[in-house]
Amino acid sequence: MDILLAHGYFLYEDPHELKVMKPYPPLGILYISSYLKKQGFDVGVFDSTFSAMATFKALVAKERPSVVGIYTNMMTKRNVLEMTHACKEAGAIVVLGGPEPPYYAEDYLKHGADIIIKGEGELTLEELLPHLAKHGLDQLEAITGIAFLSDDGKLVETLPRPFIPDLSANPWPDREAIDIPQYMKIWKDNHGKSSVSVIQARGCPFTCRWCSHSVYGNTHRRRTPEDAADEVLWIKDRYNPDLIWYADDVFTINSRWFIQYAEALKQRGVRIPFECISRADRLNEEIVKTLAEMGCFRLWNGSESGSQKILDAMDRKVKVKDVQEKTHLLQKYGIETGMFIMLGYEGETIQDLEETVEHLKVSNPDLFLTTVAYPIKGTKYYAEVESRVLADRGWENRSDRDLTVAGRYSRRFYSYATRWMVSEVALNRANITGDVPLKRRLKLMASAKIGRIGMMLTQGEKETSGQRVHEPAPSL
Repeated sequence: MDILLAHGYFLYEDPHELKVMKPYPPLGILYISSYLKKQGFDVGVFDSTFSAMATFKALVAKERPSVVGIYTNMMTKRNVLEMTHACKEAGAIVVLGGPEPPYYAEDYLKHGADIIIKGEGELTLEELLPHLAKHGLDQLEAITGIAFLSDDGKLVETLPRPFIPDLSANPWPDREAIDIPQYMKIWKDNHGKSSVSVIQARGCPFTCRWCSHSVYGNTHRRRTPEDAADEVLWIKDRYNPDLIWYADDVFTINSRWFIQYAEALKQRGVRIPFECISRADRLNEEIVKTLAEMGCFRLWNGSESGSQKILDAMDRKVKVKDVQEKTHLLQKYGIETGMFIMLGYEGETIQDLEETVEHLKVSNPDLFLTTVAYPIKGTKYYAEVESRVLADRGWENRSDRDLTVAGRYSRRFYSYATRWMVSEVALNRANITGDVPLKRRLKLMASAKIGRIGMMLTQGEKETSGQRVHEPAPSL
């Protein structure tokens, strides 16, 4: 075996994920697997989703692969560190990739990894694997797109590797290497319908200051509509899922491509209900009508805030009114709307939160999810607040999701704010529909009031706890 590919998402060892039960296959390593196999490499895939950490450790101890490549993100970081240790004990060279390691390369390397891949993995591994077989960890400076530690322990980062120019030249993900029917069964058992994920493009060219571009940069590259449609036809024939999840960052980013793709599916007789993500400025009536005709049952919109001031500070390049209008347009065509709302962004005040609640009432999305902003290393937002970033535990025991910012409202404040926002919007919807029992409406009124009072009582509390991740430079 030239390389064992793995990831660190263990569904049955994660209490939160067990409540959600919406797992999807690791398309990133499946793309790498199919690419390397096409180049003649012997590739193994360990899909951790339905497995256990003990099983992975036993596998590497028994098989002793020469190289193990592990996809890493914020959610799987701690598992990946444990997996790295097990691989090193088995004598393997450990290569980490994905969105998390590039900006923490030195930390991961000092915790056992040998090489960090920065950017896409296919071309880098194609060059790296023969090098490792011949030279081991020597002369790594010759490989572009990686980071490693020199003999004296200093971080070495080689020149960036160009991105793959033609995504349709790549083979489709190596789905046959894992148990896709098991994913579909989990979905069916827990949600009544099976689902399979696809991705038709890589990268996002938009400028949101809090969003990480550590793998694909600010590029946007699309597969040909025909290649993309052929894959979905194959999925239909091979697995026949009830639903498709388009994992593209902005599915309707290019209207011409999107219309051509819709036509390509139609020509192949493929119509599978699907869910996707887009932006208000990438939607118009023609696009929304086409989405409905294709079978889109839900579209997620990164609304983030109802305050134009905050949206501008985020460099979102969207207008609050446009988000509201496009939400109504989607609903007009029978497409369920979901929104992502981010609280706690730099400069946000109670007035901005009030504007967000009003925005949600006017938009009336079918559902919305909230999160409190956290600074992801490598983003413009992180750079903006870097001197005030706080952590309450050491690097190896946290992710960027655990970071907060000194001086903003406290976690307790945002807990109350979320309660107020969710209850207030639900109460507004209940009053609109009129079909919610009085007892339920009274409970929502009480919950909204408790949240609002809690906000007022805690608005003086500011984030101060935890250790500063980066101390500001002393003034001269």
